Amino acid sequence: MARLADYFVLVAFGPHPRGSGEGQGQILQRFPEKDWEDNPFPQGIELFCQPSGWQLCPERNPPTFFVAVLTDINSERHYCACLTFWEPAEPTQEVVCTEDATEREEEADDRGQAQLSPTAPAQSGQLFAPKTLVLVSRLDHTEVFRNSLGLIYAIHVEGLNVCLENVIGNLLTCTVPLAGGSQRTISLGAGDRQVIQTPLADSLPVSRCSVALLFRQLGITNVLSLFCAALTEHKVLFLSRSYQRLADACRGLLALLFPLRYSFTYVPILPAQLLEVLSTPTPFIIGVNAAFQAETQELLDVIIADLDGGTVTVPECVHIPPLPEPLQSQTHSVLSMVLDPELELADLAFPPPTTSSSSLKMQDKELRAVFLRLFAQLLQGYRWCLHIVRIHPEPVIRFHKAAFLGQRGLVEDDFLMKVLEGMAFAGFVSERGVPYRPTDLFDELVAHEVARMRADENHPQRVLRHVQELAEQLYKNENPYPAVAMHKVQRPGEASHLRRAPRPFPRLDEGTVQWIVDQAAAKMQGAPPAVKTERRTTVPSGPPMTAILERCSGPHVNSARRLEVVRNCISYVFEGKMLEAKKLLPAVLRALKGRAARRCLAQELHLHVQQNRAVLDHQQFDFVVRMMNCCLQDCTSLDEHGIAAALLPLVTAFCRKLSPGVTQFAYSCVQEHVVWSTPQFWEAMFYGDVQTHIRALYLEPSEDSVSPFQEVGETQTQEDERSALDVASEQRRLWPTLSREKQQELVQKEESTVFSQAIHYANRMSYLLLPLDSSKSRLLRERAGLGDLESASNSLVTNSMAGSVAESYDTESGFEDAETCDVAGAVVRFINRFVDKVCTESGVTSDHLKGLHVMVPDIVQMHIETLEAVHRESKRLPPIQKPKLLRPRLLPGEECVLDGLRVYLLPDGREEGAGGSGGGPALLPAEGAVFLTTYRVIFTGMPTDPLVGEQVVVRSFPVAALTKEKRISVQTPVDQLLQDGLQLRSCTFQLLKMAFDEEVGSDSAELFRKQLHKLRYPPDIRGTFAFTLGSAHTPCRPSRAAKDKGPSLRTLSRNLVKNAKKTIGRQYVTRKKYNPPSWEHRGQPPPEDQEDEISVSEELEPSTLTPSSALKPSDRMTMSSLVERACCRDYQRLGLGTLSSSLSRAKSEPFRISPVNRMYAICRSYPGLLIVPQSIQDNALQRVSRCYRQNRFPVVCWRSGRSKAVLLRSGGLHGKGVVGLFKAQNAPSPGQSQADSSSLEQEKYLQAVVSSMPRYADSSGRNTLSGFSSAHMGGHGKWGSVRASGRSSGLGTDVGSRLAGRDVLSPPQANGAPPDPGFLRPQRAALYIIGDKAQLKGVRPDPLQQWELVPIEVFEARQVKASFKKLLKACVPGYPAAEPSPASFLRSLEDSEWLIQIHKLLQISVLVVELLDSGSSVLVSLEDGWDITTQVVSLVQLLSDPFYRTLEGFRLLVEKEWLSFGHRFSHRGAHTLAGQSSGFTPVFLQFLDCVYQVHLQFPMEFEFSQFYLKFLGYHHASRRFRTFLLDSDYERIELGLLYEEKGDRKGQLACRSVWEYVDRLSKRTPVFYNYTYAPEDTEVLRPYSNVSNLKVWDFYTEETLAEGPPYDWELAQGPPEPPEEERPDGGAPQSRRRVVWPCYDSRPRVQPDAISRLLEELQRLETELGRPPERWKDTWDRVKAAQCLEGRPDGRSTPSSLLVSSVPHHRRSLGVYLQEGPVGSTLSLSLDSDQSSGSTTSSSRQAARRSTSTLYSQFQTAESENRSYEGTLYKKGAFMKPWKARWFVLDKTKHQLRYYDHRVDTECKGVIDLAEVEAVVPGTPTMGAPKTVDEKAFFDVKTTRRVYNFCAQDVPSAQQWVDRIQSCLSDA
Repeated sequence: MARLADYFVLVAFGPHPRGSGEGQGQILQRFPEKDWEDNPFPQGIELFCQPSGWQLCPERNPPTFFVAVLTDINSERHYCACLTFWEPAEPTQEVVCTEDATEREEEADDRGQAQLSPTAPAQSGQLFAPKTLVLVSRLDHTEVFRNSLGLIYAIHVEGLNVCLENVIGNLLTCTVPLAGGSQRTISLGAGDRQVIQTPLADSLPVSRCSVALLFRQLGITNVLSLFCAALTEHKVLFLSRSYQRLADACRGLLALLFPLRYSFTYVPILPAQLLEVLSTPTPFIIGVNAAFQAETQELLDVIIADLDGGTVTVPECVHIPPLPEPLQSQTHSVLSMVLDPELELADLAFPPPTTSSSSLKMQDKELRAVFLRLFAQLLQGYRWCLHIVRIHPEPVIRFHKAAFLGQRGLVEDDFLMKVLEGMAFAGFVSERGVPYRPTDLFDELVAHEVARMRADENHPQRVLRHVQELAEQLYKNENPYPAVAMHKVQRPGEASHLRRAPRPFPRLDEGTVQWIVDQAAAKMQGAPPAVKTERRTTVPSGPPMTAILERCSGPHVNSARRLEVVRNCISYVFEGKMLEAKKLLPAVLRALKGRAARRCLAQELHLHVQQNRAVLDHQQFDFVVRMMNCCLQDCTSLDEHGIAAALLPLVTAFCRKLSPGVTQFAYSCVQEHVVWSTPQFWEAMFYGDVQTHIRALYLEPSEDSVSPFQEVGETQTQEDERSALDVASEQRRLWPTLSREKQQELVQKEESTVFSQAIHYANRMSYLLLPLDSSKSRLLRERAGLGDLESASNSLVTNSMAGSVAESYDTESGFEDAETCDVAGAVVRFINRFVDKVCTESGVTSDHLKGLHVMVPDIVQMHIETLEAVHRESKRLPPIQKPKLLRPRLLPGEECVLDGLRVYLLPDGREEGAGGSGGGPALLPAEGAVFLTTYRVIFTGMPTDPLVGEQVVVRSFPVAALTKEKRISVQTPVDQLLQDGLQLRSCTFQLLKMAFDEEVGSDSAELFRKQLHKLRYPPDIRGTFAFTLGSAHTPCRPSRAAKDKGPSLRTLSRNLVKNAKKTIGRQYVTRKKYNPPSWEHRGQPPPEDQEDEISVSEELEPSTLTPSSALKPSDRMTMSSLVERACCRDYQRLGLGTLSSSLSRAKSEPFRISPVNRMYAICRSYPGLLIVPQSIQDNALQRVSRCYRQNRFPVVCWRSGRSKAVLLRSGGLHGKGVVGLFKAQNAPSPGQSQADSSSLEQEKYLQAVVSSMPRYADSSGRNTLSGFSSAHMGGHGKWGSVRASGRSSGLGTDVGSRLAGRDVLSPPQANGAPPDPGFLRPQRAALYIIGDKAQLKGVRPDPLQQWELVPIEVFEARQVKASFKKLLKACVPGYPAAEPSPASFLRSLEDSEWLIQIHKLLQISVLVVELLDSGSSVLVSLEDGWDITTQVVSLVQLLSDPFYRTLEGFRLLVEKEWLSFGHRFSHRGAHTLAGQSSGFTPVFLQFLDCVYQVHLQFPMEFEFSQFYLKFLGYHHASRRFRTFLLDSDYERIELGLLYEEKGDRKGQLACRSVWEYVDRLSKRTPVFYNYTYAPEDTEVLRPYSNVSNLKVWDFYTEETLAEGPPYDWELAQGPPEPPEEERPDGGAPQSRRRVVWPCYDSRPRVQPDAISRLLEELQRLETELGRPPERWKDTWDRVKAAQCLEGRPDGRSTPSSLLVSSVPHHRRSLGVYLQEGPVGSTLSLSLDSDQSSGSTTSSSRQAARRSTSTLYSQFQTAESENRSYEGTLYKKGAFMKPWKARWFVLDKTKHQLRYYDHRVDTECKGVIDLAEVEAVVPGTPTMGAPKTVDEKAFFDVKTTRRVYNFCAQDVPSAQQWVDRIQSCLSDA
């Protein structure tokens, strides 16, 4: 029984103490006056009576009633029922308010409360004060309180003849039962009667209608989000204008949370004075009057529910996790069925008559039933995850959260995770976890109805029925007696509050009330205490959760077959069948990704442990450890599947003997997993073990048969098997019956069980937390986070003792070993915290706890000592399965810097090596070692997958090619340990992604990085491999030593520098060495201090720049050396001048070779000899050079033999441009005249270039660009093509747009006019200057139109660099793609924009080629003149001049344009420390890529093979040769390199020049030679440049893992295979066939093409015959000559090629790559020597098929076809196409006019059906028609579709054609 009311209080309005206008509440009287012992009087009631503040009102308001809730310090709730009425204010009260009354009234007006009713007899100015009757109770009987207070008010207002003291006394003495469903009638002695019903079960909340109202006000979604917010501990604030509604909403929300109890701040009605409570950091549920909504605006993390407006506002920073699916959607749909039953019927054609909807009270219970079901589904099976830690004296229960989440498959679920971590759930466990207690509806539901709920999931009606059943029970709980006798309570009359009350509420007599209370108390004492009878039972556990499926689908679902593999492998290991086990291991490691396989592994291993120990040999131990590691690597820190828990006893059981007395256990090898450093894991394990032991205490010996591997949630099948909860329940039932001594004994036994387990766990934890090697302690702490765990704690109870005790005992323990103390200290602290927590929670005595704290440091120290011995011995173990390191082969002169470090080479994202699309075996990951030599980084090793076989994997790249190095942390493929690794990326498209073996210390890895860095970026260029090669010096020798290359060289270089100083005069001596400015400064004029370096000052005396005739003898020597340079030989070939001995020259020639730069005085980055116009004097060049960046003034580099046009190159212009004023900052003090003069000089210079050209634009009328293009296309052009049709692609009109810098892809204008009329002026310019758009802005055109500026947009070097980086990533991603598909490669290739840059370069080059071919000269003047200028100029020469397409010519081209003209190889390749920051910019590689693209389109035009291009691409970055080092000839001279190649160096082995190496190699092997080479002398190539025509160069994608990159020829030749006869195994000769793997073998070597094979065979046979073998080149030339002779009798012109003896020369440029390729019989010869791209073979196969079909038709006679008449006609192409000469055939029989490309063609290009011809009429010449032909030779053929324009060679033949066609038409 309990008191219905504890206190009755009367509170009235009183003045504010500080005299402000606000009043405050004053307690007038309270009964009883002294506090109850069991329930003190709550403080602050006066605030809660008027939550909006105490204020006077201008009118009488009706009485109000609400119930506020106060929570005391023991979290007991007190319900304060408040009934407020208004009385006229007394004078004292009014005095307080007079000064404030006017404002108050205005305020009241604002609030809308000042509506004076007309009946109110209130005189003006009369104010009313509130007075409140308050009833304080611990019971929540709102209606009874309302009636009781109403009765008291009615007695007062109506003036009834009843003593108020008696009524209040009776109210305070009334007692009611707490629960049990009884019914009690009470009367307060005023003729009233009330019936109180108590709920059946105390634990179920009473909600009346509050839940239904909440849903009505807010709706389903909003209530669900509030529900989730309250459960996940967010702050919830309700707003409403009604206090009663606020109270109801809060009550409703709490009722929904059942069976969890809300344990945070709960204030349904918060007074205005306490609003700052809302900024508390803890979660809460609070209600506030809507009038204070403004004050709630700035709360950032509070969810606000507006009950009146029906909205819920969630701030941005708050994330409310939703319920896990499918529960969220199921709950939502059931709620809508309950709230809106009409919804299901809304769409029916014949809706049933309206169903009666349930009453509000019933609906309330149905809604609660839905949430009750939801909790039952969420928490099903929770009792199987409870750990009983203590049974006596009180049960201590812990919940195994991880196991619960793991079994439910909801580890990732945010909502459930937060609920389980919350306070409410902790309370739930301690309250409901108890095994022996009264049960309620929820216990029944979660135990017995789970199966039913799962079955009903998809049947809405059955779900609804279940909900209604539950609702019935909930309703019955609240209303056990439906037919209640009616209440009878006196109420005040209508509008009674408006009548003038006779008197204020009287002061009551305390004595009377107190007397009544005392009497009742005395009566109660006499009565026996009412014992609350509880029916306590064992709580049912329900079915275990085995029915929940594994959620991980996909590749790792474990079939029985996989489990079988795991079992077999383990049995092989323990039977000692190691080879079998090794074969199965990869499959096992894959299977262990699945949970069932991991569990199976743990069970199987358990079977092999006898008496807690299993001693293995080394190999077995290794296998077991690897499998355990693989199991544990996927464990999260929670270990939700209990795998780590199952392995924990095993890691201390498996061991191996290292030496007598030293045993290593498995735990020392599996420490690297995060689960071991998680306190939650250890706690769960500890409690699980304690539960097992406590259970064993109370079981009969026969019953104690738990298997050692019994995971949480797995039950044994025996019937008599009792769970720990059952045992505990039984013990709790018996507890009261035991004697005192017996109880003590049991408590003591349990306590010591827990204590012994704590000691055991301290040991276990030290095993798994102390690393075997204390040097690894850093690693352990970083990974395990032991350091961070200092502050973290899993429990809700915080132990103040833990920290202090741990610290104090730690320092006392007395070991301070310098090595280990930090890791030992961390482990001791970790264990101490654990011990503190679990012992405090499980009630270990404080003495025992102190003892434990003393023991822990000793345990740790002892363990460290044993580990030291183990570590020492394990180091001595011979490594078992580690293969011996394979030494790499080195080049002569290459030395090893660092010997092999054991590493694993991991797959780099290219599929082939890992057995992807190529279909080969998984060569990677491989285990081996990485070596660092002076030249390369080399990995050699074997694949880790034993099934691949004994292949050696080699991957290497030159140190110089390293572009990026980063540390990574990766899992080793074998042991799955996390290891440090290194990823090295090179610009030769190799990637070494390595994980260091555990035996490699971090210091070795660091040393490797440092050495690598040192070799990659030597401080000086002399430190590079090309210089150190063959010399015994260390890389960092002093720089002087490098110059002593022999006396001749030394004196030469000295002379050169001396002469330079003499020649230029005194002032030059002090200058610094010139460094070209970096990219950032390129665009700006040079800074002041640099002025002298850029150009020699104007102030030189005229005599210093001597004319060439007066050279001193010492200069002569220099000159002769300069002349030897390659450029001069080339200039002579081009007819650009010869150097006679006197250096004077014939004045008739337009150009001369000027030695003005022989001392590199004018331009450091130019060669010593330059080609300039004859008319320009050397001293003028000085001034011209100032206008250009880096002083790179325009010089001639090539002249067309046919059109005599010249190609010039220069740097970009300074300042404004060609004719703009020159900003001469670099002259000492330039006057205006001087600036003008240099600008004038520049104009003069260009004028001289123009005048030095023979006038090419003659008067024959070719005055438009379209005119010239068609004329030249017929005779000289050659267009590479992939389709033969549409080959000329509208060139004529296109050139203009290309000149204008537009893209070729832009469509021509609709009317067919050329896009830019500016280019079609009658006179074409003699010189086009191609410059950067930005640089040529504002340049005025040349008035005489002799030169013209062509602005184009080009990319900068930094864009090349960025693009190349992306290209590298695309070709070698570095990590396996998520879903490898060709599309992802192509996408990343496109993103890199590399091919777009290639397209731009080819486009510009073709443009320049066309201009040169048409007779205009071109000056390429882009950027600084050494990157893109060089690319364009070289490409133009390659396309225009067949000489440069030979091996010798290409070498000359590179030497002249790239080396002599100062491309900055060292700077772009970042060869030294200084260039490290600028990074690798592959300008030269990009040029080679362009050459490759041209080679693809014209395979018969190049003497060199594609391998040659790859070879140069590799070695320009490798620094093996000196050719591509340094930035200019000047720097090479300084180092004495330039002329050394000419010295006598027969004795040396090592080649210093790449060209020399190529020469030597070419003599031995045809690898650089292209067999399909069949040049045509006058050929100009015009390749297609569209991106669709470009291919990705296979240099970027191919790889040879058998021996590394094949470009170091000495290394690439593997050991020769034994011939068939002498196989080492003796047996019969085996087949010579072998498997060729695409990314392993070098295909050109393993499958050489036919010609190479035959040549090899010849050499072999000659050697066998004892003859000296002939050189391959001689043999080849002889064969070709013989072939040519055979082709003679044919009577046609003899092409110089073996291949195409019968194919006319026009088509040959298309070669093998085109579908109409050459004759089939010779196809086999067309394969390049290293066609390693897969596409080639297929395309050649197709070609073979096509060409064999045409083979026979070629030899048919012309008569066999019906050819009535045939001949050549020019035909005008379709719209916008040019005129073309075609071979036409008139066929009477087939009645058609056919045309072919050439006379001998068999494939027809097009047909005009004569049936469609309407007329044949004379035509007129149109634009682009042949110029020489008479107008009358034109005629048109009109068909029904279009008009064809034709032109014959002359008038008679035109007439003949017209007649023939007419006769054919008339015949028809």
